[in-house]
Amino acid sequence: MLLLPSSVVFKWLDGSQKNWFFAAKLEITISGSLKHAVHVFRWMKNQENYCARNDIYGMMIRLHARHNQVDQARGLFFEMQEWRCKPDADTYNSLIHAHARAGQWRWAINIMEDMQRAAIPPSRTTYNNVINACGAAGNWKKALELCKKMTENGVGPDLITHNIVLSAFKNGAQYSKAIAYFEIMQSSNVAPDTFTWNIVIHCLVKVGQYGEAIELFKSMSEKRTVCPPDVVTYTSIMYSYSVCGQAENCKAVFDMMVAEGVRPNIVSYNALLGAYASHGMHKEALETFKLLKQNGLRPDIVSYTSLLNAYGRSAQPEKAREVFNEMRKNSCKPNKVSYNALIDAYGSAGMLKEAISLLHEMERDGIQPDVVSISTLLTACGRCRQVTKIDAILAAAKSRAIELNTVAYNSGIGSYLSLGDYEKALELYALMRTRNVKPDAVTYNVLISGSCKLGKYAESLNFFEDMMDLKIHLTKEVYSSVICSYVKQGKLSEAESMFSSMKESGCFPDVLTYTAMIKAYSDDGSWRRAWDLFKEMESNDVQPDAIVCSSLMEALNNGSQPERVLQLMKFMKQKQIPLNQKAYFEIIASCSMLREWKTASEIIEQLDSSLSSISVGTLNHLLNFLGKCGKTESMMKLFYKMVTSCSTVGLSTYAVLLRNLLVIGKWRKYIEVLQWMEDAGVRPTLYMYQSVLPYIWRDNSMDYVTLMQEKINALREKVT
Repeated sequence: MLLLPSSVVFKWLDGSQKNWFFAAKLEITISGSLKHAVHVFRWMKNQENYCARNDIYGMMIRLHARHNQVDQARGLFFEMQEWRCKPDADTYNSLIHAHARAGQWRWAINIMEDMQRAAIPPSRTTYNNVINACGAAGNWKKALELCKKMTENGVGPDLITHNIVLSAFKNGAQYSKAIAYFEIMQSSNVAPDTFTWNIVIHCLVKVGQYGEAIELFKSMSEKRTVCPPDVVTYTSIMYSYSVCGQAENCKAVFDMMVAEGVRPNIVSYNALLGAYASHGMHKEALETFKLLKQNGLRPDIVSYTSLLNAYGRSAQPEKAREVFNEMRKNSCKPNKVSYNALIDAYGSAGMLKEAISLLHEMERDGIQPDVVSISTLLTACGRCRQVTKIDAILAAAKSRAIELNTVAYNSGIGSYLSLGDYEKALELYALMRTRNVKPDAVTYNVLISGSCKLGKYAESLNFFEDMMDLKIHLTKEVYSSVICSYVKQGKLSEAESMFSSMKESGCFPDVLTYTAMIKAYSDDGSWRRAWDLFKEMESNDVQPDAIVCSSLMEALNNGSQPERVLQLMKFMKQKQIPLNQKAYFEIIASCSMLREWKTASEIIEQLDSSLSSISVGTLNHLLNFLGKCGKTESMMKLFYKMVTSCSTVGLSTYAVLLRNLLVIGKWRKYIEVLQWMEDAGVRPTLYMYQSVLPYIWRDNSMDYVTLMQEKINALREKVT
């Protein structure tokens, strides 16, 4: 039984017909309860002297629309016409708005057409509701068509209309069109609001125009009294910095948002977590994750996955697994992205067995592996150098009907080439073409660079020709790989031509490209061009590394420019670029040419911390070099360092040392070193014992002659 307030009953007992409306209106406006209002409305209709009214039907339609009861609202619309109540503009607009909120854009258009047939001209509100219905459904074409029709009918668009159209472009992933529309909007002197700027910033980020997005944000910040940035604005800019790999700037925007009194939401925290995760900054990611919870927010699947990914990128798969388990414990079910991130964490750490086991675990969890899972595992196989596992993973993808995409093929081809299996890589590439999976620039860069590493230079250039035939845009990486191929073949003119084309196309050479060209000039004996190229590299803000610096040092030494080598050494020290094996050797060589023994000694002193990482061959070269220069003390000092640093000191090292000692007639030190060899378990050769005898005879040291003869006889007996 329906109970009405006494005030309503009193007014009903009055008997006045107008109080029927008042009773229903009062119930609707006071309680806002749809169910209560429906009961009141039915009760009214059951009265003998009930008379249908437009305003009551309008109120009921609006109330149903507010509660997303679209079908009921539409039923009332038809019912009121049966009672000969003529809908007015407000009624039509309410019904259109209800369909717009429900995403039923076709119904919204049909109702507007009915409105026009009823000789009720659509208002700006009407058009905005219909355009919003189309835009919410991603039908940007229809939304734009209605906007033009609106203008043609003399109803000019306002800011709300423009925002709705921009939203339609955004929802339809037409980001470039949204940016172009915004420019037209500005020319019509319609001042944008925060909502407008947020859409434009979002679209700029989506098309990769991060700089423009950041400039708009700065403009908003300067005019915060007109269009103050909100949480959506700050989060969009944070995401922009995150994509660009600028974690520090991302954190700065986050701090700015908090300082301005804008409370970050879960999306904001996730953007910051994503920025840290991309760099493997697990400590910062964990602090952000804790802060998120401290501020009363519940971590979602994105939060957990980002933290997991941060540990994975920092080579801590076990920590990543702990986060994964915690996610489950807190009733946050992992999805494909979470599993793939954990697979990548294990794969990157070389734990292929654990990575593969996750494939079966996710299936037991009711989640089917996808092509990303397969791609991640294929890449892991290359890292773990297990070619048989690549075949097994490809077979697993086939048995699960997972169609490989371009990324997956690239991963498989790259793994085969990294393991030196050129034929298998070629087979997979052929399969890719047969199945009409379009190769991209990454595919050809993998093929070209991989072929070069295997010494298949002609084949690498054939792949480049295939790429050109398919009219695939050349990237910086492809240019660099092709240049390396030409350099390896000694084709300097072709390498120079490609290098020029690269710069003309707007692809700025990176450190790898410059290294290849400097190496080419070094091999050609053109130290001047190598030096000029290094200066160009520096002026273009390309940070040199130890490899390019040591390559230039070699070119300079070959061109008799030792002073420039030492100049380059000082440059490396200023830029905190660590010396590699080649750099050490070239610097000592230049010191020898200049007789700069003090600098050479300082360099040898620096070898203490890096001796274990320098190859025996390089150290032997250094020993031999010092010996030939007559720097016996420095040679012996380096040898002592090699022994104490646990470097592998074998027969070859001792041979270098003995030969140089004998050249300067230090036969007693020679015999001492022979004794060190025996104590270290390295057996001297017969030639080593025999070589020192003439020097001993010359000094008439018969005791040592006898000793050496005994050693020689003992060695001969062992041989026989």
